[in-house]
Amino acid sequence: MGRRILLTGLDTFWGGKVAAALETDPAVEVIVGMGTGTPSVELERTEFVRADNSYSLFSRVVRATRVDTIVHTFLVLDSSAMSGRALHETNVIGTMNLLAAAGAPGSSIRQIVVKSSSLVYGSHPSDPAWFSEGTPRSRTARNRVERSLCEVEGYVSDFAEDNPGVGVTVLRFANVLGADIDTPISRNLARGVMPCVAGFDPLVQFVEEDDVVRCVEFAVKTAPRGIFNVAGDGKLPVTEVASIAAARRLPLPPVLTAQAAAPLVRLGLLSLPTELQDLLRYGRGIDTTRLAEAGFRPQFSSAGAVQRFAEANRVRRSLGDQLPRYRYEPDVEAFFRRSPAVVRDAGAPLG
Repeated sequence: MGRRILLTGLDTFWGGKVAAALETDPAVEVIVGMGTGTPSVELERTEFVRADNSYSLFSRVVRATRVDTIVHTFLVLDSSAMSGRALHETNVIGTMNLLAAAGAPGSSIRQIVVKSSSLVYGSHPSDPAWFSEGTPRSRTARNRVERSLCEVEGYVSDFAEDNPGVGVTVLRFANVLGADIDTPISRNLARGVMPCVAGFDPLVQFVEEDDVVRCVEFAVKTAPRGIFNVAGDGKLPVTEVASIAAARRLPLPPVLTAQAAAPLVRLGLLSLPTELQDLLRYGRGIDTTRLAEAGFRPQFSSAGAVQRFAEANRVRRSLGDQLPRYRYEPDVEAFFRRSPAVVRDAGAPLG
């Protein structure tokens, strides 16, 4: 039998990207994706199960499909994306339900890969130049995204300790940029602006979006246990990020920063969640030595990730988005996957 994988967040950017990559692996027999919305990536083999925010169906799906691996891609990292209550339900309660299903008596789960974030380290003036996986935060998390991620990783750590028969991998990714990713930083740069806090020019790191997918694939295939930082080589000042991306620097006052930016945020001209404000003051650096020793190195440096985003953004501004977007239609998907009328040539995409 091949690998049987349950993937969370199939309807999100990362869930769709990872599912598409895993479909190309002949060692993967089954992929079941769960999500609260509608998938936006056309997939050939992945089955879709609609879930609520807390993923309360986890146990039933795991029992029914006998999957051996869970890939948890759906952790919300943008506090402006939803209410605090919805964010807690998605990140914390959803992860708790995942772990409960994985640890239930007779569970078939043997591996869990969690896509986390370097936000767990926070950003503070007393931070070290480089965070290793064992370096604690300089202060208690104050914003809701970081609090939820710390809580999630606490539950995952407890699960790994209580269930030594299950290999658990936690991947802490730096800020992501690439051709398609949508984050507060990428939205600002796409608008041609980079917010800066007056008097601060911190060093930041990035990881290119394709390297994120490659790293998740690597973790699924090699099952390294423990926590791993993931980032492109090097750090660069925020002003250099703006320069590479051809974005105007927008200086904000160091006091009452959120209040000063509020009119632009309300007009949709700026994205500035709390966690980004701290990063723009103090930056963050994560040490990726442990991941390199496990056998994975990103193809792009931090500067390379920004450059690749900038190139894609220039093309987008020149040509616009001319390709029709995929829309998941259950009846259409069922026809292409199951109808005897469909001629199934090996290697040919369905539909």
